Amino acid sequence: MADQADRAVIPPVLEIDRPLWSVMIPTYNCADYLRQTLTSVLAQDPGADVMQIQVVDDHSTLDDPEAVVKELGQGRVEFYRQPHNKGYIRNFETCLQRSHGHLVHLLHGDDYVLDGFYQHLQQAFEQHPEIGAAFCRHWYVNESGEVEAPSPLELPEGGILPEWLERIASGQRLTTPSIAVRRLVYEQLGGFDRRFVCAGEDWEMWVRIAAHYPVWFEPEPLAAYRVTRAGSLTAGAARNHRLVQDMRKATEIIESYLSNHLAKRQADRAAAQARRLYASWALGTAEKLLITQDWQGAIAQIEEALRCSRALAIRRDVLRLRCKIQLSSLRQRMNQWKNAGRQAS
Repeated sequence: MADQADRAVIPPVLEIDRPLWSVMIPTYNCADYLRQTLTSVLAQDPGADVMQIQVVDDHSTLDDPEAVVKELGQGRVEFYRQPHNKGYIRNFETCLQRSHGHLVHLLHGDDYVLDGFYQHLQQAFEQHPEIGAAFCRHWYVNESGEVEAPSPLELPEGGILPEWLERIASGQRLTTPSIAVRRLVYEQLGGFDRRFVCAGEDWEMWVRIAAHYPVWFEPEPLAAYRVTRAGSLTAGAARNHRLVQDMRKATEIIESYLSNHLAKRQADRAAAQARRLYASWALGTAEKLLITQDWQGAIAQIEEALRCSRALAIRRDVLRLRCKIQLSSLRQRMNQWKNAGRQAS
């Protein structure tokens, strides 16, 4: 198991006058999208005695999320601003620590929920007290809010996911806005791992939860995750090798405890599949960088892919990309020689 010092303690709260839900919305320089986020939650608001709604801002510098909260929340939505920028994982920790509902929904300030999200998931928690978390299918949307694709259909009907630990340990299959977690689970397992720079902390958390609790799946898409947004941490990291480095780190952390909860054969199979998946991510990014002639960026992605996995299929793709880089570099040099020759004549 990972070092507990890398995970924040989420202390219990008093049982007196607790709401059922805590919708905690972390933000950083995304006030324009926050409007849609808050509108989607307030449209399903059952009242302050049932749902806590709070925006936790990581000291935004480019916009004013508090003004949006005041305008749309009209006193209904709480607002907390960090005294200085703490980084996104520490901001998540603050969200969890400031929550006091029985069920916690961590909703990024640029994502949103669809009608029925809280009703459907609440029903799952009430009917199945043994589950630690429940999530729904979701839509991937672009910067403009246009739907790009749905997430995988894990079950045709709502229910507790069979063999979920091996499946989720094989690679990320859900996004943060689509899942709600019992606060008691965070109290027992701790917060998000602090060793990540830009990605992977959510996947590791969902695996950790699955290692200790049954998880419910709702097949109706009731949440939206914004895949691309100018200035977002994930979008920036995807252009260099930090994202894949973090996903590789996540596989290593998960591997450190997975065999305690799965048979060794299953644990090894899940880890190998995850490593191949993230190696493929890196090679896909390398392909895109080659189009823009970013040779160094492509090489960094290729090297990171090999650190993730040395499976035959990965090595084959690496060889193909390296040949592509050499041919492109050779063409570039030949064009330079031709141009130099023309200028000399």
